[in-house]
Amino acid sequence: MDIGFTGKFTCLKKSVNEKIHPDWIEKETGKWVELAPTGFETVFANDIRPDAKAAWVSYFEKENPNANSIYQLTSIVDLVKQAKEGSFSFPKNIDIVTGGFPCQDFSVAGKRLGFNSQKSHLGKKLSADEPSVESRGQLYMWMRDVVTLTSPKIFIAENVKGLTNLEDVKEVIEHDFAEAGNGGYIVVRAKVLNASHYGVPQGRERVIFFGFNKKALTKKALEELSKAEISEEYNPYPKETHSKTDKSLSPIVTCKDAFTGLKEPEESDDKSQKIFSKAKYMGSHCQGQTEVKLDDIGPTIRSEHHGNIEYRRLSVEHGGKHIKELEKGLAERRLTVRECARIQTFPDNYQFILPKTENNVSVSSSDAYKIIGNAVPCVLAYNIAKNIESKWKLYFGE
Repeated sequence: MDIGFTGKFTCLKKSVNEKIHPDWIEKETGKWVELAPTGFETVFANDIRPDAKAAWVSYFEKENPNANSIYQLTSIVDLVKQAKEGSFSFPKNIDIVTGGFPCQDFSVAGKRLGFNSQKSHLGKKLSADEPSVESRGQLYMWMRDVVTLTSPKIFIAENVKGLTNLEDVKEVIEHDFAEAGNGGYIVVRAKVLNASHYGVPQGRERVIFFGFNKKALTKKALEELSKAEISEEYNPYPKETHSKTDKSLSPIVTCKDAFTGLKEPEESDDKSQKIFSKAKYMGSHCQGQTEVKLDDIGPTIRSEHHGNIEYRRLSVEHGGKHIKELEKGLAERRLTVRECARIQTFPDNYQFILPKTENNVSVSSSDAYKIIGNAVPCVLAYNIAKNIESKWKLYFGE
């Protein structure tokens, strides 16, 4: 989300619909483009995973020497508690708060415990004496507290599609978010976005929540955003740019597109392309035992895959379809870290396999897959950011 909201990163030219967004491309190099910067700057970030911080800082410190201090390696629960006690302060004059609260408890691939998660905010099994509001399934409440403490003009929350059909979870979260700042926010009806409709080579579906600070909005924007059906002029959800069937839009970006220029692991100099899961083939009845279709979008990159990340190619014995590749002697193998990153539209200069840092943190292949699987696709985030940026004056009169 941070990469998308700051812009100025590299992606496939095919990921941009130039008819709809002719001003998005800053620089072009063959099949690749550098996207224009946005008007946003990341001033605070946090996560409890040291490996996620190591990878984030490695990328962002190229432009911002303060990247390491911007990123807090602390649970949002503890940061909110410290802020309320006065021992910690979030940055002032915040315009936007974004957050992706843990999704495993809402995902169709998980146990679907929802609000009744058995994991704590630190990712460990919840002890009997820990309050349930600190469980992984209720961390959105702490994001709401961050909104209350910082009073941004907008907040944007992201989670898995499975949340929308788990009892009344979506409606409860919408209601609870609206209570931020003592009821000071309009929460637009949550919507599921399919990443492949925005130039991402992946059928990833995520529900997005938008909240707007009532006091910051213009009178007209307050009126428009309060409607059940928001006009296109004020709609915070970006227009779709790619489609399999709508010929007026750009064609979908495929795995073949995503893997442009990548060498086989044994021939690559990119550490993230050299490494892939060696988990054995378990049979087609198990998750992650299929190979990608090169002429179609890729699978949803999962954080919790236990090594069973999908295959770049299977052998004929296991039902492999990439016959020409197999005839060339290319081996059965799972997706590399870089191939997963390409499917998530991370730029190639975002490094996931890192040596030990000064804090004695190293990033391994299993860590890297998790970092990638936990992320919002960068190009999807860019679509969201640019749409908000284009309507900023309509919303806030500035």
